[in-house]
Amino acid sequence: MSSTSSTLARPKKLYTLSNPRKSTTLTLLTGLFALYCLLPMVWLVINATKSQQDFVSSFGLAFGDGFALWDNVVQVFTFQEGIFARWLLNTVLYVVVGALVSTLLAALGGYALAKHDFIGKRVFLLVVLGSISVPGIALAIPQFLLFAQLGITNTPWAILIPSFINPFGLYLMWVFTAQAVPDGLIEAARIDGAGEFRIFRQIAFPLLAPATVTVLLFSFVSIWNNYFLPLIMLKDPAWYPLTIGINQWNKLGSTAGNGELIQNLVITASLLTIIPLVIAFLSLQRYWQSGLALGAIKD
Repeated sequence: MSSTSSTLARPKKLYTLSNPRKSTTLTLLTGLFALYCLLPMVWLVINATKSQQDFVSSFGLAFGDGFALWDNVVQVFTFQEGIFARWLLNTVLYVVVGALVSTLLAALGGYALAKHDFIGKRVFLLVVLGSISVPGIALAIPQFLLFAQLGITNTPWAILIPSFINPFGLYLMWVFTAQAVPDGLIEAARIDGAGEFRIFRQIAFPLLAPATVTVLLFSFVSIWNNYFLPLIMLKDPAWYPLTIGINQWNKLGSTAGNGELIQNLVITASLLTIIPLVIAFLSLQRYWQSGLALGAIKD
């Protein structure tokens, strides 16, 4: 008895995790990959600050004699009667409406698939997974033929309607809802008399904030960088997004006599187009980082 009590009274040994061993090779590879990703960005920023003469005469990663960033920005917004501002507004329209609607539909669909049982649910899962495996470019031509019959090509609807459907976002919300929304909360809300939409809006949706922001960011980047679909759907330059408009300027620079001016405009416009993406990721990173770490802690 005494030996047992002395064993119980003995303080437990605390185990601490030793610092993980650093790998020089992995650090070197990570640094090279970071350099590979940052080098084009640095080149873009440096050349956007050059004048036309400095752009031609100086090395790509060297600053010019002057700082002409503001002058280049003014030229971008005044060239061709300020068409760049129209392209920017078009892109904002496509991104805001498309990303918000696709994220809302993905959240609603993911919640319904995760928390409700119905006939054909497994078949629907296979359909969603199959939709994820099909590249969007493969669907662009059938969509064009369908929209041409409906008479909505060369309109904003030809860009917005395909952006509303996000199979990957639906699957992500489906998986996240199954783990993040407890069934007990839903049952308690039903006992209190809450309707299904109220349960989703007041209980489930706040718990889905990390996944919602992740899907929103993916949709934001996908629509902002969309090129092939607007290329075949739109013929009127007044409805072009930034991707198509800047490419038209690039083609104009290869044929026009003032190629240095056009190249300068394309570089500065390209820098302006990535600024909203950087702001979106930096301002929303705390939400999707918490979503990535949600499954790392186990009770």
